[in-house]
Amino acid sequence: MKQILVIDGLGGGLGAEIISRLKGISNIEIIAVGTNSFATGNMLKAGANKGATGENAIKICSLDADIIVGPWGIVVPNSMMGEITVGIAEAVATSKAIKVLIPVSHPRFFLVEETVSSLNRLINLAIEKILEILDGRFNATEKGS
Repeated sequence: MKQILVIDGLGGGLGAEIISRLKGISNIEIIAVGTNSFATGNMLKAGANKGATGENAIKICSLDADIIVGPWGIVVPNSMMGEITVGIAEAVATSKAIKVLIPVSHPRFFLVEETVSSLNRLINLAIEKILEILDGRFNATEKGS
């Protein structure tokens, strides 16, 4: 069974949407970790198998995850209005898990190849990538991975 760690902050809406789209997939365990209890609660309501809150929970859960998914700000210290600590960003970035990061906009950061896409389309692309990983069709050494 693959463990998918969904990390989100603020209201947890992005994480909740990802979880609602993943919960029908067999042989996965979805762990929701919010940077605050409100985000965690919303992700649990969306159907996560387990949930926890805070920096230490993210550090510990990042160790066992096969896939980590969330907004790309989870690897940028002090992003998401300061909810992403240096410790959180480091734990996610150095985890052996494959990261599926959704490029939602952040003030003062611009991804050079960023396109203007709807959040729904970005979530669909993230789900497609997760399915590729679960099916063994993903090669982490490929360009762009």
